[in-house]
Amino acid sequence: MRDSRWLNKRAWDYLNEFQQSQDQLNPQLPRLNTNTWVAPTDPVYKLNFDAAIFKELNCSGVGVIIRNANGEVMAAMSAKGPPVEDSEVAETLACRKAMEFAIDAGFSELLIEGDNVVVMSSLSHGGTNLSRLGLIVQDIQWLATGLRWAQFSHVKRSANSVAHVLARYAKNVVEEKIWLEETPPPVVEALYLDYLH
Repeated sequence: MRDSRWLNKRAWDYLNEFQQSQDQLNPQLPRLNTNTWVAPTDPVYKLNFDAAIFKELNCSGVGVIIRNANGEVMAAMSAKGPPVEDSEVAETLACRKAMEFAIDAGFSELLIEGDNVVVMSSLSHGGTNLSRLGLIVQDIQWLATGLRWAQFSHVKRSANSVAHVLARYAKNVVEEKIWLEETPPPVVEALYLDYLH
């Protein structure tokens, strides 16, 4: 039989050891749901873009939205684009239009998100691009070098829904429609769904 003081000290030592080991463990952070829009960290703004093809009108559509860390709309655009042969061309041209819009609006730190994996992958990789859209991709990358900070990222369509609605809305516009620091009426519902998540 041991002395009770020794048992108390031993229990106290085990408790301290347990607490120290818990403090040193890195808790697993919850994984972000890549199916929903996630706000950027301040001072970066998030630019989401998308394209739509209107074969019956012989044109394409471009949708762009730029939001801050609070999810507030800083700028948005819906515009018609040229006729295109496929979604890869439409998305690449939409990205260039989105970059030009963001630069003209004065943004210099951007996380650029699109939902076409091929386009976003080619934009993320540096070096010479010998694909059929290589010159446009290089033009977009060159525009990005003029920013203080830029990163290209692929997201699922569900995380890009506001830009998608704006791209579809382009079917109804004659000239490009721009909103600065106001919510575009066509995307109120899509923005609300983003806020819920």
